[in-house]
Amino acid sequence: MKKYFIQSAALLLVTLSAIAQKPPQKLPFTIRLQQVEINELPALQSFAYATWQGKWLLVGGRKDGLHRRQPFAAFDEEGQNKYIYVVDPVSKNLWKQSLEKFPLSIAEQFKSTNMEFYQDGNRLVLIGGYGFSNSADGHITYPYLTIVKVDSLISAIINKKPLKDVIVQIKDQRMAVTGGRLAKIIDTFLLAGGQRFDGSYNPMGSNHGPGFTQEYTNELRKFIIEYENDIPQIKNFTAINDSINLHRRDYNLVPQVFSGNQPGFTMFSGVFQYNQNLPFTNFVDIISGNYYINNEFNQKYSHYHSAVLPIFEKNTSTMYSIFFGGIAQYYQATNGKLENDIDVPFTNSISIIIRKDNKVEEMLLPIKMPGFLGTAAEFIFAPAAKMYLEGIADAGSLQNNEQLIGYIVGGINSSDKNIFWDNTGKESKAYNKIIKVYIKRVW
Repeated sequence: MKKYFIQSAALLLVTLSAIAQKPPQKLPFTIRLQQVEINELPALQSFAYATWQGKWLLVGGRKDGLHRRQPFAAFDEEGQNKYIYVVDPVSKNLWKQSLEKFPLSIAEQFKSTNMEFYQDGNRLVLIGGYGFSNSADGHITYPYLTIVKVDSLISAIINKKPLKDVIVQIKDQRMAVTGGRLAKIIDTFLLAGGQRFDGSYNPMGSNHGPGFTQEYTNELRKFIIEYENDIPQIKNFTAINDSINLHRRDYNLVPQVFSGNQPGFTMFSGVFQYNQNLPFTNFVDIISGNYYINNEFNQKYSHYHSAVLPIFEKNTSTMYSIFFGGIAQYYQATNGKLENDIDVPFTNSISIIIRKDNKVEEMLLPIKMPGFLGTAAEFIFAPAAKMYLEGIADAGSLQNNEQLIGYIVGGINSSDKNIFWDNTGKESKAYNKIIKVYIKRVW
């Protein structure tokens, strides 16, 4: 068995702090990382989360690492997350609640991976997700829209109170999506990309061994949610279909500020191209509910979903999107040469995409992740982080002294770059630490 790439926190701090003093000249800030352990912190990847009063609510996801190639082993029950967790990253306290006390349909969806999610005020909106369903006697994509009252659920779990009326769920086949992303513009929800996958995963295809059906949505689905006696109702549902440009999943949907101070989102990369098992390298901008393709940009890093930190600088109208680790077709070798690996390996790169005056460029930061981390992780802002818009930090608020801007939570911890073809289940696992992200203004 190969050893996992693990460094002591002390060595990591020294190394990253030293390197962070040499930032690219174009960046007005430096980044420093610090690994932190929390006792009994769950190792999770591809989960959903919400925040309340500095605490995190963690739902769904898996405890194992990269899914195995064998249909009987891929996405098995053993790797499911069967608890809801509440984490206080400051006090390092942790609470959990077994899903056994919830109705079957809620418990099954909450054990799934790659749910689409969005925190809308005090409500956590959960859609779809893929996993093994005992009631269906097989793997399915769940056709549910589920609403969680965040403060009530966190309080109930911490204080061991009854869980009544904290979660409500409706069934709707249009919500049977996994691997897409969920966002909101004003009062309209955007369910972008993703797929419906039913049956056991099989890398050889549905005609070789256990069968499955796989259907990409190829859509940008738009709807509003209204509540009648706290029961959610999906209204004004429409969908824009584009089987070429919206045919993607497991990507990063990142909040952006576009030219003219317009808010929106960008679908960065994702998989898979029709004619080859490679990620997309173009991106899709979503502005005012419409989408626009950028084929002039060729993204080289962070092609799968990973932890991302968006930052906007109003004075220079510059948008920064920082991608922490992940899986990518390209990586920088130890000799500094850019390598093109069509097996699309795990990387420890930290890349940044800069948008200014309708121009886009990408570069690597001089620091790296402390291992092959970041894939299927989430970036959670610290409560004290100053925001320009929801989900976007304000670069103008950064100080010359270092400050905690957020945390990289969970994800896959891989022992090497390429493990898919020899994956026995021991080569990777979910990450059970958090990484504090510190930022400092340098000019």
